[in-house]
Amino acid sequence: MLKKLFKMIWDLFWYVTIAALLILGIPRLVTMLYAAPRTYALDDAPTAPAAVVFGAGLYRDGTPTPVLRDRVATAAQLYFAGKVEKILMSGDNRFVDYNEPAAMFNYAVELGVPAEDIVLDYAGRRTYDTCYRAGAIFGLDDVILVTQKFHLPRAVFLCNQMGTHAVGVDADRRYYLRRSRLIWNIRETPATLVALVEAWVTKPLPVLGNFEPIFPSDDTVRSE
Repeated sequence: MLKKLFKMIWDLFWYVTIAALLILGIPRLVTMLYAAPRTYALDDAPTAPAAVVFGAGLYRDGTPTPVLRDRVATAAQLYFAGKVEKILMSGDNRFVDYNEPAAMFNYAVELGVPAEDIVLDYAGRRTYDTCYRAGAIFGLDDVILVTQKFHLPRAVFLCNQMGTHAVGVDADRRYYLRRSRLIWNIRETPATLVALVEAWVTKPLPVLGNFEPIFPSDDTVRSE
């Protein structure tokens, strides 16, 4: 009797494990397949009006982490190569002592990007929010997304699902520790499942505000 019960529990464990792997793994596979033909090396990237850079954390002194510096530096290279006209720096600024967009701006200016060609999005708290606001607030319908390879599939998928034509350029400019890459990819798996649910089902509204198009047009009229 105990042997049969143990077998039932063991079988159930494996069924649940396989189901969980499928539920988490399929969305990741879907976004990777979707983004693959839309992802480019920097030199091969098409032109677009703007690049979008996603926040990636700050040190305690408010300076960008290496991952974030790589994203900003890659966007700067796109700018200098004439691939984009403007750079949208989107990050988190919910707290007085934590300002990702400002840190990104300062680093880009240090690299030589003119301040007037950098636009700051202070409410890019998540990838979903950044993609949503790129179109709804900043009027962008064609962009190059700049982030690392582990994050590009979700970012490219989300922006395109929200009506902004987006391709990606990877910002992997250095060797990242294997432990870090493992953690990032583990986190990305459930985050991708959430992204699919939000893009197709719940469609939550992020923090919005006034329409502030990066490329204003005299005949453009949008409601707030």
